Amino acid sequence: MTIVGSGEFRYERVPSWPKMPKYWDDFGWPTDAGVNSLGEIYVLSRNDKHPVTIWDKDGNFISCWGEGVFSPYPHGIFIAPNDNVWIVDRNYHIATEFSPSGVPLRTIGTKLSPSCTWEGKFVRSEPFNMPASLAIAPNGDIYVADGYGAHRVWRFSPQGEIILCWGRQGTGPGEFALVHNVWIDKDSRVLVGDDENHRIQVFDENGNFLEQWNMTNPSGMYIHDDILYVAQLGPYYDEAKGPGWGSISLWSLNGELITKWEGTEGPGKDILVAPHDLCVDEDGSIYACEGTMRRVSKFKRV
Repeated sequence: MTIVGSGEFRYERVPSWPKMPKYWDDFGWPTDAGVNSLGEIYVLSRNDKHPVTIWDKDGNFISCWGEGVFSPYPHGIFIAPNDNVWIVDRNYHIATEFSPSGVPLRTIGTKLSPSCTWEGKFVRSEPFNMPASLAIAPNGDIYVADGYGAHRVWRFSPQGEIILCWGRQGTGPGEFALVHNVWIDKDSRVLVGDDENHRIQVFDENGNFLEQWNMTNPSGMYIHDDILYVAQLGPYYDEAKGPGWGSISLWSLNGELITKWEGTEGPGKDILVAPHDLCVDEDGSIYACEGTMRRVSKFKRV
């Protein structure tokens, strides 16, 4: 049994999670996951046949939906407090709310109509241009990481009305290389995964910069019991260690590292490969979406 993590946060990778239905090969390219109030795990994949799959914690199949609904690159999933499911579709440039069974309820943005850029610069304030992720604040406001094209963060009212947006391409405070993920903590601070600038930037709800936490490729984020879980696509190649396979790290909401394990070396070697995003269930177990391996790995808390 290989144990990763440390202290109170120790984990064992569960072999062969989940139990794939007969005639299913794999997930396709799993990009993100979420947990609803019943403890059901929703996995979003780049897969034409079953892009949204639902599982119990033991890996038993519950249901699936979404065939023919998304572009080839759906990117983010967020389970709202009412168990509705938000899907951020990068290449359709939209964020859509669905019922738990997959009935579309509303959409923010205009399908296949990206906001304009000129010479790589965002030129007008309309959502979206290749968005990546969405999160809902304690007061119900909706935040969207408008990630690959617009390099900014949007804040909407619970009704979907624009409140504000901020950000531009760059490396300074409040600037982004790739707005890959967003999450809101209990104090309504906005945590933004500025992936290719290798940092998480922290803002107040009005977009004012507070601080940054430096780390390699913070691709995915999830807050559970006031702990920030981060899927890090890096580290990549290292001359001393060889090929990199990413890492999972846990942080306090003050930006203090609690524990971490890598797929490059140590006990995590060969059991973790380039996690793109992750979620955490009520038991504290982690579900890591490893797209390049076409799998989701469950790290059971022990």
